[in-house]
Amino acid sequence: MTPELYEHILSRGARQDDLLAEIERDTEALGGIAKMQIGPDEGALLALLARTVDARFAVEVGTFTGYSAICVGRALPDGGRLLCCEISEDWAATARANVERAGLSDRVEIRVAPAIETLRGLSADPPVDFAFVDADKPGYSEYYEELLRLMRPGALMVLDNVLLGGRVLDPGEDESAQAMDALNRRIAEDERVDCVMLAVADGITIVRKR
Repeated sequence: MTPELYEHILSRGARQDDLLAEIERDTEALGGIAKMQIGPDEGALLALLARTVDARFAVEVGTFTGYSAICVGRALPDGGRLLCCEISEDWAATARANVERAGLSDRVEIRVAPAIETLRGLSADPPVDFAFVDADKPGYSEYYEELLRLMRPGALMVLDNVLLGGRVLDPGEDESAQAMDALNRRIAEDERVDCVMLAVADGITIVRKR
């Protein structure tokens, strides 16, 4: 993927309005930590997938500055709800401000707490229709199990950064890479789901609960 080809993809296959572009620029100005933000192509994919399953209740694990929350929130119908799990008060405040600018405060809730506590406190009524996981990698395994418990058959889960820049090929002593490699292997063999891993961004896996 060359920079020129990626720009072509963004210009032809990832609609980004002025607000999302501004949030992307503001986040990039934060420096190296901005790598936690998804790109416009991934945001467009999340929105399309959420619409495809007619999601009414969605869950996001890891919200950062709110870019992905806006993409998913916009894909929900009137009366839809997105619950965002964020552990940082500062990032939650930034995300809330951006969500408010997008006019989505009525359907997006950002809950500050360890995500696993939030997920374990949810019941499967209403069931989760769509989930996006983009948080601490050692926690992915627990998030995966809790979200599967909450999801209805046919619901989708998207897991980000499943390649970790290629570190999953040789995890060594890297805790995040070890955890992701183990989960990748587990999902591939999990008969409860259909799955596909895509070379989009830093690798994403899309899981459909059977």
